[in-house]
Amino acid sequence: MAKDWLGNDLSTTDSTTVQAINDFSEGLLAYETKAGNVIAAAEADPGSAMANAYAALAYMFLESPEAGGLAKSYLERAEAAKGATRREAMNIAAVRAWHAGDVPGAIRIGNEIADEFAHDLPMVKLTQYHEFNLGNAPGMLRVAEKVAEVNSDLCHMHGLSAFAYEQCHLLGDAETSARRAIELKRKEPWAHHALAHVLITQGRIDEGIDFLEDVSGTWNDLNSFMLTHNWWHLCLNYISKGRYDDVLRAYDTHIWGADKSYSQDQIGAVSLLLRLELVGVDVGDRWQDVAQHMKGRTEDFVQPFLTMQYVYGLARAGAPETEAMMENLKAFVGRAPAHVQDAWINVAEPACEALVAHARGDHETVVRKMGSAISRIVEIGGSHAQRDLFEQVLLDSVIRTGRYSTAQQMLEMRRGYEPCSVPNNDKLAEVYQSLGLPREAARAQARVTRVLNEAHQGR
Repeated sequence: MAKDWLGNDLSTTDSTTVQAINDFSEGLLAYETKAGNVIAAAEADPGSAMANAYAALAYMFLESPEAGGLAKSYLERAEAAKGATRREAMNIAAVRAWHAGDVPGAIRIGNEIADEFAHDLPMVKLTQYHEFNLGNAPGMLRVAEKVAEVNSDLCHMHGLSAFAYEQCHLLGDAETSARRAIELKRKEPWAHHALAHVLITQGRIDEGIDFLEDVSGTWNDLNSFMLTHNWWHLCLNYISKGRYDDVLRAYDTHIWGADKSYSQDQIGAVSLLLRLELVGVDVGDRWQDVAQHMKGRTEDFVQPFLTMQYVYGLARAGAPETEAMMENLKAFVGRAPAHVQDAWINVAEPACEALVAHARGDHETVVRKMGSAISRIVEIGGSHAQRDLFEQVLLDSVIRTGRYSTAQQMLEMRRGYEPCSVPNNDKLAEVYQSLGLPREAARAQARVTRVLNEAHQGR
């Protein structure tokens, strides 16, 4: 019986198929494009349980309404394959559960696989993915801790642990795990990503820039999500330092264009353009190009976190599809899967209404709608850094509606973990001036000037 690169038994014996299975499992963990090789292998070997299960999984990761249809034939072939091992059968069941919309079932099976087959790291990754999309950070950590000790020699294991720790706000553990992963393999982009989260959360902006710029040279052969997302993280640091021209260059060179059809690339572009506009940067006609590639998303409600950014991008570009998407959303929430229906109704729908209102300059509606959703925003998925966008939108509307006392509280809370942020201090200077506190306004403006002068001297 053949084994995969992690030591798991395979019913497949064909060496080409085994290599493609390895390409997928390692490519999934490393975010490398070679993961896609399994689709051709599944076509060439329709009797392989694992190749076809992985091919189905590859299509499910498209995160689109079409994904299930594309995955269907591969999943059916995997289920019909003869001689599948118990682990392979459990993998197929986990993919089937996801395909059927039973994400809680997929999570349950994923944890059972981790209990029984500790070296099945792709299933640990998949289980973390589902928990992440539900906003369940402890669930991400729980499945990682089941298998961490027996996989302590693998860089990918430490990367999986690092991000789970970070999402649980266990930042010291996250940094330790991320740095251990990078010690084992410098090219470990998921660990780079986890450490980027830690550094920006702790306000270590210069360190974050130096680190990400240094390891960016290893981001070759990555899929478009991981490539663009790590550059996106670097751009968050640039924004904090007021380096807006660097952000625009990175956007045009590394972020928008890798795969304009992919969900994560699209929402990364929306998020970054909005963040730039929130700090007063003119992004030109870039919204139009992004919206052009999202016009087919009007019935895409695969994940609330994605939908919220699709609808903003359409609304900001003035696309007529915005109205259709909002109407479709209202119809969808009543039939949303039971395990996420409450989040769709009470978090995502009002947040989408707020985002459309913000794009159209209706800031009172933003304060009312986003204000009601923000306390539960974790339920729509995404990371802390990604969801911070929605708090920034609320803050912008709070300022624009003259609620300066509230804005002062929000901004000083943000300054607690990012004391030298140029955007935050710029806004504080404006808010303190409006509150009749010129001394505090001057102090905030002095912080901005100091950071910008340091940046200029460093170039």
